[in-house]
Amino acid sequence: MLAIRLNQGSLRMKLKFTKMHGLGNDFVVIDGINQAVSLSSEQLRQLADRRYGIGCDQVLLIETAQGEADFRYRIFNADGGEVEQCGNGARCFVRYVYDRGLTAKTEIRVETRGGLIIPRLGSDGQISVNMGIPKFEPSRIPFMAEKRALTYSLDISNKQVKISVVSMGNPHAVQVVEDVNHASVLTEGPLIESHPRFPHRVNAGYMQVLDRRHIKLRVYERGAGETLSCGTGACAAVVSGIQRGLLEHGVKVSFRRGDLFVRWEGENQPVWMTGPAVTVFDGEIELKGQMERHEI
Repeated sequence: MLAIRLNQGSLRMKLKFTKMHGLGNDFVVIDGINQAVSLSSEQLRQLADRRYGIGCDQVLLIETAQGEADFRYRIFNADGGEVEQCGNGARCFVRYVYDRGLTAKTEIRVETRGGLIIPRLGSDGQISVNMGIPKFEPSRIPFMAEKRALTYSLDISNKQVKISVVSMGNPHAVQVVEDVNHASVLTEGPLIESHPRFPHRVNAGYMQVLDRRHIKLRVYERGAGETLSCGTGACAAVVSGIQRGLLEHGVKVSFRRGDLFVRWEGENQPVWMTGPAVTVFDGEIELKGQMERHEI
């Protein structure tokens, strides 16, 4: 059997896609079950480009599960790099596969690079996702530290920033700020993202605590820049706030375009996230490529 791989070059390939978003965090969703898909990093960047492509924060690829799950789900950031997890993307994923008739289930098991997730479509259209158990050990994030601590001090531009560090299947560094509207997200965020103590880079979260059940949040995402919302970032912020004694177990997380609801009962328990997922439009794009033949 022959597989065709498409890389940058002279061949042209037509690819069907769906544009979706979760609170403004937007995605190009591609069905890799009913069409052959093999994209280079250059082509992924082309899809994500807001001037020369479709435009998105992440590209989501739906594939057949390799294990006992219902589907496999791959996430590529706008820079073309593959990442482990995406909470807003997970909600869009279950909305897509249900609306397209790929499953009749309202609760599905999905393989990701960061582990198994279990999205659930509610009768009200809201989607809840079991995001798994957060990880705090530095080696599992990964983060360069001698031992686990509640907070860490990070040297950024000759100043010390206090952060909480947690993995929600992908790494997050969360700091508490007085006002997210005036936080140094765009200047400081890239420095935290690429800080040498995070070998695989990190998502930088800025959390303003309004009260014990309500926070505001901005996130500078690894490989995408600041996004309008971030599902795993919301989970990471709530988890870190609960651990620091700032928040209750159920919290509303407000972004610029709407709210997510996050619940965590504590150590060794999974995090549940609930929010919307919206389909914007369907389309087809022609990509340049070069055909290579591979025996499989």
